[in-house]
Amino acid sequence: MGYKVAIVGATGNVGREMLDILAERGFPADEVVALASRRSQGTEVSFGDRTLKVQALENYDFSDTDICLMSAGGNVAKEWAPKIGAQGCVVIDNSSAWRYDADVPLIVPEVNADAITGFSRKNIIANPNCSTAQLVVALKPLHDAAGIRRVVVSTYQSVSGAGKEAMEELFNQTRAIFVNDPVENTKFTKRIAFNLIPHIDVFMEDGYTKEEWKVMAETKKILDPKIKLTCTAVRVPVFISHSESVNIEFERPITADEARDILREAPGCLVIDKREDGGYITPYETAGEDATYISRIREDATVENGLNIWVVADNLRKGAALNAIQIAEVLVNRRLLTPKKQAA
Repeated sequence: MGYKVAIVGATGNVGREMLDILAERGFPADEVVALASRRSQGTEVSFGDRTLKVQALENYDFSDTDICLMSAGGNVAKEWAPKIGAQGCVVIDNSSAWRYDADVPLIVPEVNADAITGFSRKNIIANPNCSTAQLVVALKPLHDAAGIRRVVVSTYQSVSGAGKEAMEELFNQTRAIFVNDPVENTKFTKRIAFNLIPHIDVFMEDGYTKEEWKVMAETKKILDPKIKLTCTAVRVPVFISHSESVNIEFERPITADEARDILREAPGCLVIDKREDGGYITPYETAGEDATYISRIREDATVENGLNIWVVADNLRKGAALNAIQIAEVLVNRRLLTPKKQAA
């Protein structure tokens, strides 16, 4: 007997990806329910070869639901995740609301799947920030091999990370520039078309943005609190997939060839690294893909035991929807969750 799964935020970019990936991967669900706010009630969304009518979250009873995949923002998650968890439904939340709670595991299955057992304290599991997810997938095998001391990461994040309105703004601004119409900024602080914006989320007192802080704090929680990490997060005029330039300083020697071999064998990683024209990955090529791609692996002679790598992944999939479903698969495969219908 399969599981009953609810998707909260089913009409958004990530919610729709969750529905697609559940169908693609053949997740053992007997029933899938699409949920959103009242204003989206009755909207139709696709699930495999079926169409689901969206129901209102406010009216839904989770008492017979096993897993809730939530992608509806931090405010909704703060209010609803404890209520849903209290009904015996495990919430896998994509927002930042629960990531830093000591009683909520923050999981990337290729990196720290064993930490998932802590979910029973609140029946909530947190999905990391999209940039963090792909970063730690690449860092984990290298950390195991040579011990990471310090990381300097610059992210180049696509507009889809800011939602459908952000994607529309990039499209509309690009079109306006070509036809010489006025360019309007509504979602972003400055023009995003043919531009870069070194500002994602709100500014904090120390000058970092909240997005940069998330990458730093989450990497420590998921991978190792002793790692020193600094981040600059940049929004770029790309629709889908985040890219990262990563400089790593290790405790022990590691060559570029050794790193390349390690990453080729690592779960979730795909190395494309030829030192020739086009012998690397770009965000355009990773859209719709599940792997974390790694290119430009090379030694940094300016520090002892240093490497540089280039990391790219689809932020809607590995950075959000896919990772959440992989977490659900860990619950199922490790038999940490029994379907309520079966238990009854």
